[in-house]
Amino acid sequence: MRPPVTPAAIAQPTPGSLNLSGDWTARGIGKQLESTGAAAGPAATADGAGVTAMDSAGAWVLHKLLSRLRDAGTPVTLLGLRPEFARLHEAVVQQAAAQAALPAPPAVGRPSALARVGQRAAEAGEQALAMLSFVGETALALAASLAHPARIRWRPILFNIRSAGFDALPIVGLLSLMLGIVVAYQGAAQLRQYGANIFVADLVGLSMLREFAPLITAIIIAGRSGSAYAAQIGTMAVTEEIDAMRTLGIAPLELLVLPKLVALVIVLPLLTVFADVLGVVGGMIMARAQLGVGYGEFLDRFVKAVSTTSYLIGIGKAPVFAAIIVMVGCFQGFRTRGGADSVGRQTTRSVVQSIFLVILADGLFSVVFSALDL
Repeated sequence: MRPPVTPAAIAQPTPGSLNLSGDWTARGIGKQLESTGAAAGPAATADGAGVTAMDSAGAWVLHKLLSRLRDAGTPVTLLGLRPEFARLHEAVVQQAAAQAALPAPPAVGRPSALARVGQRAAEAGEQALAMLSFVGETALALAASLAHPARIRWRPILFNIRSAGFDALPIVGLLSLMLGIVVAYQGAAQLRQYGANIFVADLVGLSMLREFAPLITAIIIAGRSGSAYAAQIGTMAVTEEIDAMRTLGIAPLELLVLPKLVALVIVLPLLTVFADVLGVVGGMIMARAQLGVGYGEFLDRFVKAVSTTSYLIGIGKAPVFAAIIVMVGCFQGFRTRGGADSVGRQTTRSVVQSIFLVILADGLFSVVFSALDL
């Protein structure tokens, strides 16, 4: 049981004297000390004989009180404190003097534009190195799983195939159909001027199978599934579920990343084929409506215009796009720190970076295939 506390008090029996009493401790200091004014008279003495207890908090309050009185023009002499209280008060006075002697910290203003550019560049470099490290760790985990097939988690893989593949068929099919219609509609006016209506099959076939179908499918999956990966892993990081997995001896990469990677590498080429079919169907509908090209004529020209190489080039891009989407989404999820606002921020970054890297990779593919004359 704690002993009773006598509140610290200040009395002023005469205009030139102060009497201190009670427990000058963190528990005994009262709010009345904050409003104590300067004693009357040109000089004053503070008698501390009545102080029964003192700690560093009480010594600090006593020092601030005497300093305020001195600043107000009343020199105060402290007398009668017990030796141990006097030593504690003297230590507080010396510490306050040492802090006052320190130079004021320089004012921190807004960094210049060049400094902000450098800071952003440094942050981007740090994130690129962290991303590269994450890709390397994932590759090692994948190699270990392939070396020991019993460690592969087939149930999460099948779940991700359904969620990222089968459930995405409606949106991928609808947008691919609309894209095929738009491509044929935009080309129809120009082809009609030169009487080259039949070449709409070349336009739709090559553009959809080689470029648009894999690209639009990857962008849809980046916004749909890549964001879900980042949000799921980010939420687990915030709620410390990932730390709990490590404590239980479960590798987060094997449970959270590899099933998504394997599933999307399988699913995205199939979705690309589905987008190819719907895009060509949309082009056929618009060719029949705008140019009078029948379905039979369209397909006959389509087979001649589109080679197997062009078709396989479009399919071959899909696994690369899938790896980009999974790596970026999971990486941003693992970098989540803080609370729900961080989850939203990392999810947004995952979508933006995924789409940017997918388009960049598609541009690099175009340069390489052009150099190889494919």
